[in-house]
Amino acid sequence: MKLHKASEPADENICDSPCPVSFAMSIIGGKWKCVVLFHLVDGPKRFGVLRRSIPGITQRMLTLTLRELEADDLVNRKVFEVVPPHVEYSLTTLADELQPVMESLAQWGEHYYKTRVEKDDMALASA
Repeated sequence: MKLHKASEPADENICDSPCPVSFAMSIIGGKWKCVVLFHLVDGPKRFGVLRRSIPGITQRMLTLTLRELEADDLVNRKVFEVVPPHVEYSLTTLADELQPVMESLAQWGEHYYKTRVEKDDMALASA
């Protein structure tokens, strides 16, 4: 696939298939999807455990995110017929393929965060 600069017009006939990165991001993009997937890498989790492990996510947003991930075949929802009801969420085999991507993204995020903090600290020290 040929890459083009933003200043060049895109040739519509270069590739008939969608950009793989754009397609992937349409599935796992957004504020919470990658975060939820990352927390499920360690194994199945109940809704309450997920919610407590993800600061800032509301119950409604976690519910919507899990439903979208389930619809995209990335998350399994298993209901245990007990009282009180018990539901666990886990990654599907398709989502298991994302584990190395999630680990790389986490490592990059940690490195970028440290770099930014150091840069900001240096800027404050020189001011």
